[in-house]
Amino acid sequence: MFTEQLAAAADLGPDRADGRPSGSGTPTRIEPMKRRHIRGVVAIENQVNHKPWSESLFLGELRMPTSRIYNVALDAHRVLGFCGLMLITDEGHITNVAVDPTVRRLGIARRLLGKTIREAVDRGVTSLTLEVRMSNKGAQELYRRFGFFPGGIRHRYYAELNEDALIMWAHDVSTEEYAKRLEGLGV
Repeated sequence: MFTEQLAAAADLGPDRADGRPSGSGTPTRIEPMKRRHIRGVVAIENQVNHKPWSESLFLGELRMPTSRIYNVALDAHRVLGFCGLMLITDEGHITNVAVDPTVRRLGIARRLLGKTIREAVDRGVTSLTLEVRMSNKGAQELYRRFGFFPGGIRHRYYAELNEDALIMWAHDVSTEEYAKRLEGLGV
């Protein structure tokens, strides 16, 4: 079962003009997740997820580069956030998005999601899906900005929280129209 981790990623605010998180001396960059990032990823995961993924689970995901895309946001060497996607033929499933609680609302989740989606489209994805907690309105709004719309409900998907998941879909992500949407979001 894939987890929804957007409680920490609903950063709908704009990036700072200089592209840096508050108090930072270097611009935030988005790059492919590597083994060296796992410690920082797991630290964020443990802060934001009710049922956090383990280090070994993330390492296993990185061992499947033909069917997975994982990106991290970095400020120098500090991991600020991450985003993952599983490829299934021409569909992509967003597995997780999370941002360090100390740097929320700086556009990090938006940038991570944008880069991950662009990479998925480059690899032949035409539709995207995800699950998000019904109570996570901020994350749902972020996804709507990316063209996701409700497609159903998974009852008690988050059993530990006794909460349903909203299934969201974005179709036709390989079109020029969708590419313009991403440009409009600055990603």
